[in-house]
Amino acid sequence: MKYRKLGRSGIKVSEIGFGAWTIGLNWWGKSIEEEDAVKMLKRAYDLGINFFETADMYGKGKSEKIIGQVFKDMRKEVIYSTKWGYDLYNNEQIGHNEIPQKHTNDFLHFALKESLRRLQTDYIDVYSLHNPKIDAMKNDILFDELDNLVIEGSIKSHGVALGPAIGWEEEGLYAMKNRNITSLQTVYNILEQDPGRSFLNINLKSSDKKEVKQDKKYDVGIMVRVPDASGVLTGKINEDTIFKENDHRSYRKKEWIVEAMKKIDKIKPIADSRGWNIAQLAIKFILSNEPISTVIPTVLDIEELESFVDMSDGKYLNRPELNQIEEMYENNFFVNSVIHN
Repeated sequence: MKYRKLGRSGIKVSEIGFGAWTIGLNWWGKSIEEEDAVKMLKRAYDLGINFFETADMYGKGKSEKIIGQVFKDMRKEVIYSTKWGYDLYNNEQIGHNEIPQKHTNDFLHFALKESLRRLQTDYIDVYSLHNPKIDAMKNDILFDELDNLVIEGSIKSHGVALGPAIGWEEEGLYAMKNRNITSLQTVYNILEQDPGRSFLNINLKSSDKKEVKQDKKYDVGIMVRVPDASGVLTGKINEDTIFKENDHRSYRKKEWIVEAMKKIDKIKPIADSRGWNIAQLAIKFILSNEPISTVIPTVLDIEELESFVDMSDGKYLNRPELNQIEEMYENNFFVNSVIHN
């Protein structure tokens, strides 16, 4: 396992992180029993993963509780990243519907206290706003208090985790430019490179990348989720896949999947030239970008976990190969679009 710095925080995190939403929710088509979740967490640590990413929303604290129980005697050896902002204490979530958010200082302190209790710790390494909208980003009082919590030591750093749909560029760039965040979590993969490219580019000085014209470098660690484009880049999802009703991927239209499979055919020669499968290319493409601190794949079992960890080996794409993939992306991978809005 390789490790990277999480932005300006100096925290060293594993290139592959453990996304703990699957042990709190069944939104990926499978419920994971607590006994199996414990085994997965322990195996992740044994494989070199030190970064565990969760949220108070995941199973109404279930994910945090399991993590806290597993690592309660190893606190200094692991990095806890959790999220807050949804008022799960006064609202019932129905299906995947979003519940109200609350961004007052009082609620911040309450939510933090509850997460600390569930995680059985007196500090959180990375405390992020969960899917915040632009009004929250512009809340000076809120971010001043987050900075105060860092000074007090109850959190080591804070960040933002952008929403589930592709978009959120305004929120992400505002936070990077105007807030003292050390991390930003976003969707980014070969097939869905925007708005991620904007966040990567703003982290680079003009001397680092020719097309970036700016003098200031924003040292924010990028956490990447959905690196496999909801499974199509792993080979486990295709146009014939039928998702269960509770599966979060059911929002993916069949037309999108059909087009994605055609794009994968276009990038396959790059993977073949390296002796990689498409899943390996997908993860290594992301890790080839310096501003990215960690990749958080969705894992349902130990076998998947081990396969992702094996991809953190330092053998990544070179700049010409990255440029080739970026050019293909800008040209829709030379595939005629079948998606109609």
